[in-house]
Amino acid sequence: MYLFLVLFVSGCANSNGPFLNLIPEEKEIELGNLYVYPAIDEYDGLYPEKMVQEYVSGLGQRLARFSERKLPYKFYVVNSDVVNAFALPGGPVIVTRGLLLTLDKESQLAGVLAHEIGHITAKHHVKMLEKQLALNFLLQIGSLLVPQDLTGEILLKLGAVSASLLQLKFSRDQEKEADYYGFLFAYKAGYSPQGMIEVFEKFKQMEKERPPEWLSTHPLPETRIKEAQNYINTFKPSGAFISDTEKFQKIKNLLVTTKPSYQQVSKGKAEYKKKNFDAAEAYFKEALSLYPQNTVALVYLASIRLEKKDFEGAKTYAIKAVEIDPNFFSAQLIAGISCFKIGELSNSLVYLEKASQLIPFNGISYYYKGRVYETQKQFSLALKNYQKALELGPKQASWYSDCKARYERLRLH
Repeated sequence: MYLFLVLFVSGCANSNGPFLNLIPEEKEIELGNLYVYPAIDEYDGLYPEKMVQEYVSGLGQRLARFSERKLPYKFYVVNSDVVNAFALPGGPVIVTRGLLLTLDKESQLAGVLAHEIGHITAKHHVKMLEKQLALNFLLQIGSLLVPQDLTGEILLKLGAVSASLLQLKFSRDQEKEADYYGFLFAYKAGYSPQGMIEVFEKFKQMEKERPPEWLSTHPLPETRIKEAQNYINTFKPSGAFISDTEKFQKIKNLLVTTKPSYQQVSKGKAEYKKKNFDAAEAYFKEALSLYPQNTVALVYLASIRLEKKDFEGAKTYAIKAVEIDPNFFSAQLIAGISCFKIGELSNSLVYLEKASQLIPFNGISYYYKGRVYETQKQFSLALKNYQKALELGPKQASWYSDCKARYERLRLH
């Protein structure tokens, strides 16, 4: 993938005032592709049921046909039980398992997806990034190629962008614009315009008890509900609209059947955070007994085995997770570390290379690639990977001081 081969500056007007259009559309698409896998990893990997992924993707594509921007829209359902949905630049839209369990009808899901497509249609991510990023950074990366060839400094900045994209808070005007597009796309696709209003009302009620994560990046003042109602009054939609479908209920029932497994994962995470690894392991094993495809449980079990220096056990769990979800960064990383620890160097490199491709701005993948190359006595490759790991960090990571010592030793010899 070529990243930022050309950047150009041209003034243009838009609904939120002038902006420079420093990032052309093809680079916006590449940005979105670059950050899909960090976002998926942040939200516990992809939900492993193909039927659910295909259903949400099909619904999303149906809505995206009405966007004026013809982009490679892609839709992903992730394992997280937080209630959230968000878009990335250039086409990706991510929906959590928790959100799907919260919704009651297909028209509600259509409203959420259409709203996120609206953010992409209006180029809200691009406009926000162009305000946040320094011009010299945008120009600096203009001539660089694939992520593996980027310098650590640039990758570090791209990592900061990744965190920014996942926490973007759009302005009131941008949310209003996305609401309008969302209403329009859902309406044109034949969905009841009440769907999104029902979502707003549901989230407003949840705000009093357990606020959905969606509200942290999509503030919901009372005026948004009134404005959405005004769209209905303005358009005066008539005829038969889709409120719900059997397919949605079938998909939701499937999610409900796996919910007990993920509830065990939540308990396991709480114990894992407190370093009560035995208690955590028991919960994760129970999660697997309830739903063997639970990749989150597999990754945590692999991590616990790694902590306990049972590298064969860690490898077994991690590879199972990789087989279910090859694009789960954490699974690939732990598989690579485990294979290194038991001396399977060639296999280790395969997993670590995949991990560094999925998230090229995470230093740990390069550190362990350096360890493999050093063991193989390929010192120039080891030095190159140690250097990149040190540039990326984070400096407080447990591996960082060892990486620095190894880099200095190889550099001096």
